[in-house]
Amino acid sequence: MPHVVLLGDSIFDNAAYVGGGPDVVRQLRDRLPQDWRASLAAIDGSTISDIDDQLAQVPAGTTHLVISIGGNDALGQAAILGAPSASVADTMLQLADIQQAFRAAYREMIEAVLRLNLPTAICTIYDPRYPDPIQRRVATTALAVLNDCILREAASRGLALIDLRVVCNEDADFANPIEPSVQGGAKIATAIVSLVTQHDFGSDRSQVFVR
Repeated sequence: MPHVVLLGDSIFDNAAYVGGGPDVVRQLRDRLPQDWRASLAAIDGSTISDIDDQLAQVPAGTTHLVISIGGNDALGQAAILGAPSASVADTMLQLADIQQAFRAAYREMIEAVLRLNLPTAICTIYDPRYPDPIQRRVATTALAVLNDCILREAASRGLALIDLRVVCNEDADFANPIEPSVQGGAKIATAIVSLVTQHDFGSDRSQVFVR
C-alpha cells in the first residue's frame, strides 16, 4: 500500500490554525486514491535542523516523502529587513551570507533524507500575506533569495517540487499571514496528490507541480 509521509513545519502541521476544520493531512487522505495512506511527521515551528528528528519518526512501509521546510529559518533572519544599511550592495551582501548558510543547511538536510532511498519531493516557501503591502513586498522579495536554494536543489538532484508560491496565491489561502487556511490546505493536498500519483520518481528528472 502506498504511504505518503509529510515532513516539515506548520505548512503541513496546520491543525492549530483552521478552527477545527480539516488540516492538510486530513485533506490529503480524503483526496488520495482509496488504497493509499498518509501520515504527518511535520511539526509546527520546525526548522531545517529539525528534519533529522522527524526522519526518525518515519514509519516502516513509507513509500513517499514530501517536505515543506525553511519558512521558520527565514523568520529567524527577518530582522535584516529592518536593519540599517550603508548601501544596496551592503544589504545584498548580507542577504548573500544568509543565502549561503541556508543553502548549506538545506543541502545537508536533503542529503540526509535521500539516504533513506525513498521517492522524495520538496516545496518552496510561499509568499506571506502580511496586511501591510510594503512588508509583504519586502518579505516576498527576500524569500526569493532562499527559494532559489530550494529550486536549485530540486533541479540538481532531479527532485519533484511543489511551488507553494503558485499553489497558495489568494489571501483566502491563509489563516494568518504565514499559515495555510482550510482553502489553502485543500490546494496543497491536491498538489501533493498530483505529484505522488503522476510523477515518475524513477526518471531522475525534476518536475514542478502547482495543482
